[in-house]
Amino acid sequence: MKNKNQNQEKISIYFVEDYLLIRKSLVHILNKAPDMKVIQDFVSAEQCLEALKTKPVDIVIMDLGLPGINGLEATQIITNKYPETKVIILTSHENENEVLAAMAMGAKAYCLKDTESETMYTIIRQVQKGALWIHPQVANFASKRIPKPNSTDFNNLYTQNIDFDLTDREREVLKLVVEGKSNTEIAEEIVISTHTAKAHVGNILSKLAVTDRVQAAVKAVRSGII
Repeated sequence: MKNKNQNQEKISIYFVEDYLLIRKSLVHILNKAPDMKVIQDFVSAEQCLEALKTKPVDIVIMDLGLPGINGLEATQIITNKYPETKVIILTSHENENEVLAAMAMGAKAYCLKDTESETMYTIIRQVQKGALWIHPQVANFASKRIPKPNSTDFNNLYTQNIDFDLTDREREVLKLVVEGKSNTEIAEEIVISTHTAKAHVGNILSKLAVTDRVQAAVKAVRSGII
């Protein structure tokens, strides 16, 4: 029988974080676990996606605010192309849109960067076994914002393959909503006024038949709008 602590038996991990000190520190912590091994760390999602083509791993742990392809987009790509690889989001943000969008895109866990090492080890082990995990600080609001199964709101939220008649600009704004951007941030990014950004968001909510930005983000992902 093989020794469970042999490298080939360890949970294989890719770690994606653009801040060097944070990346090296967390990689060091993860490699202390006897049953885990960070195979490689990256500064961008593009590097990670390229590596997955030739060497898939068990777990990808990554930040959301990455240069180029962000963590949400990368999660969706990994989930679709490499269904056996599980994604854990590790971030410093407690953003309600990001939590639900990340889980909707296929992330198996949403953790804050101040998570203690032993807790992080447990999360990785549980995710590897098929569990889902959301940091307690953000789980409470998430449970309140997701409609109950079999309700009209729930069924509406998860309707797929519908043409919502969004304009190109509204799709652009919706993508930023999914990323957790505020109206001010949306306005700055696509060079429009905050008032116009707010109007676009209002039109999007109306066309998607949802009541807030969180439901819009989840519906956008589930229905394949973005």
